[in-house]
Amino acid sequence: MSELSATTTLKPISSDRGSAFYQLQTEGLQNEYYIISSEGTRRLMSSPEVVGYESYLAMQISTTAALRSLFRRQKQEKVDILTILRGGLNYPLEECCYKAGLKVPNMNFISCERTIKDGIITGLDIKYEKLHIAKGVTMMIGDIIATGDTLRMCLHEIVDFFYQHGGSIKRIIFFTIGGTKAIEVMEDLAGHLRERFPEFECFQCVFYEGIFTIYQDKGVTGVNIPEIDFGWKDGVVSPEFREYVLKYSDNALFEKCIIYDGGARRYEIPLHYEEVTGYWQDLLAVSEKADFEAFIAEKIGYQTPVSYEDWQRLTYFKGLGDLHALYELEQEFVARASRRKLKDICEQRLQEVKATLGKYII
Repeated sequence: MSELSATTTLKPISSDRGSAFYQLQTEGLQNEYYIISSEGTRRLMSSPEVVGYESYLAMQISTTAALRSLFRRQKQEKVDILTILRGGLNYPLEECCYKAGLKVPNMNFISCERTIKDGIITGLDIKYEKLHIAKGVTMMIGDIIATGDTLRMCLHEIVDFFYQHGGSIKRIIFFTIGGTKAIEVMEDLAGHLRERFPEFECFQCVFYEGIFTIYQDKGVTGVNIPEIDFGWKDGVVSPEFREYVLKYSDNALFEKCIIYDGGARRYEIPLHYEEVTGYWQDLLAVSEKADFEAFIAEKIGYQTPVSYEDWQRLTYFKGLGDLHALYELEQEFVARASRRKLKDICEQRLQEVKATLGKYII
């Protein structure tokens, strides 16, 4: 299941030190899915200028808040961490477990790279692994999920390894900047885990800021990358993130996607710079012939005008109380943006990115 049902809603779970924690309410799911929002991840995911160690720090408050909420209800005190190299290194799980009062008996590592031949994924290349086998493990993982192909193959490898060596997994807690495909992957994997380990309970998947969708084509402008770039349309974006993007930046909505490459952002900043500037240069090249109003609708996730009731349905916000102020903010943003020129936005962003990230180029 990668598509959300019409009855999908968000249920507020907790509010901790500026973080808002929601649980996804929808029919027919085996696992638990959550959204966490905080100032740090809102800034990280709306601005590609957040790089290096700052991108790691940006995730700490929301991650710690989610752990406090999850383990307050479950009264469990220890987890094993699995780091999927390299993107998983951006997730501050060990430090956040310490802050949340959780013990971490074991740190596991595995490198997972897809092997691709003639454009088809043929398998998984694992060059390094360090796995501690135990019974009844609660495993915690952090990684970006777009199509979920790498995650699916990686977890099959780990599950089979545990099974063959006499271990078992009780629960998997997954932190991700990811999309709706994560739900499909985890629903499928839950069945496989229960076949191997009857005591397996479920995945608890925590999405930062929203459950996004991935582009199926190159988008309105022709510059987006299918199966990689994230968007808002048909996804569930936290009210706090929508407000932040629309209120504090005139241009954040038009970025390439919710997050650029996670590994490069922290460890290969010159590559990240090239990706960001490459997107804006490509967009600039088509800016005068692109349908800007259609581009705005693609990014905001719906065509305007739209009634408040339809907006609640499209955003899955029914049941969250009175959000008229956010609805009006969005409509004002769309009206203001439609009076701008895409060419001017591209030129402005290129200047800003060069000034901030250009210093990393040698």
